[in-house]
Amino acid sequence: MIDLSEFESISPYTDAEAAEALSKLADHPVLSGVSQHFFPDQSPDFLKNLLKSIKTIDEFQVLVMSKFVEWCLEHTARNFSYDGVSNIDPKKKFLALSNHRDIILDPAITQLVLYRNGIPMTEIAVGDNLITSKTIEYLIRSNRMIRVMRGITARELYLSSQLLSRYIRLNITEQRSSIWLAQRQGRTKNGYDITEQGLLKMLDMSGSTDFQRNFEELNIIPMSISYEYEPCDILKARELVISRKHKYVKAEGEDLNSILVGIKQQKGNIHLNIGTPLTSDEIAVAALCDKNDRYQLIRHAVDLRVIEGYRLWKNNYVAYDLLNHTFKYSEMYEPSDIEQFVDYMRRQLDTVEPAINREDLRRIFLEIYANPVVTKELLAKEKATGSILL
Repeated sequence: MIDLSEFESISPYTDAEAAEALSKLADHPVLSGVSQHFFPDQSPDFLKNLLKSIKTIDEFQVLVMSKFVEWCLEHTARNFSYDGVSNIDPKKKFLALSNHRDIILDPAITQLVLYRNGIPMTEIAVGDNLITSKTIEYLIRSNRMIRVMRGITARELYLSSQLLSRYIRLNITEQRSSIWLAQRQGRTKNGYDITEQGLLKMLDMSGSTDFQRNFEELNIIPMSISYEYEPCDILKARELVISRKHKYVKAEGEDLNSILVGIKQQKGNIHLNIGTPLTSDEIAVAALCDKNDRYQLIRHAVDLRVIEGYRLWKNNYVAYDLLNHTFKYSEMYEPSDIEQFVDYMRRQLDTVEPAINREDLRRIFLEIYANPVVTKELLAKEKATGSILL
């Protein structure tokens, strides 16, 4: 039995804690409305009774969360696809390093794919800025959420990073649980899926041997999720416009609003790619470099898989050509696709307060969709020239 007592401040609930929390959640006054929305063929008390009967986290994820994700895919996506499941060895725990486009759906969809294929679901690292109430804490910590501390001092951050690093490594090396971790802090807002080097340094903090062994034992599997219509696209564009002039300060409840918008927004096609694990040879080459260059090569290995696995949609090509005033990718879409995207963009821009500069907002909105094309181009140049461009 592994002693996890030192990780109580960040670890998910135990089965007993989850059962108690879900029983409390079942008494929330909005639950009957939620139940009728997601389980319309059942009585208004269906979800309440279900939550009170649940005894384990597995039961909660299978009986409630998987049904919620299925509902979301059925009602807000045109089509959902995935590939690369064979890259996961079901007998080995792993660290999923994923791009991050939607607060809840990215890891939730990943869990559904694992469940569908008989692979144990992962624990999920989530910023504690999302825990804005006891209700939310009950929900996410019952869903195998690891608490990642945000908004703390440099000293506190260092100690917190050490603790998180030890927790991740212990779970994987002891074959207790796989972990889902975003490749950067917070969602990608500008369309560039690039791993933060600091994240890799954090993972290395808990290593007890050499660099190569430290990363090999984490069994890193990069993942990439792509949405035809970017969740919260206009909210991301608005934040980027404001943040280029002064520090962006989130309004109270803004993260929760982003969660709800991301869930309810129509997303068109969605694709999840599960990449190949980082190889011993790749890690060995990185280990031969100086310290910062080591992390850069690991970052690059992750980014190549994430970008290669990212599926481009017509919207991406349309946005690229509109942004650059070209017809470079005109064979990838029809004139009607341009009209449809421009109309969609106009409606999204109209939801933002008039004080925000429209030209800046439009340009950044287009960049969110165009930049995945740019990274694909850089990837193609890398393969052609053998030089690192990403």
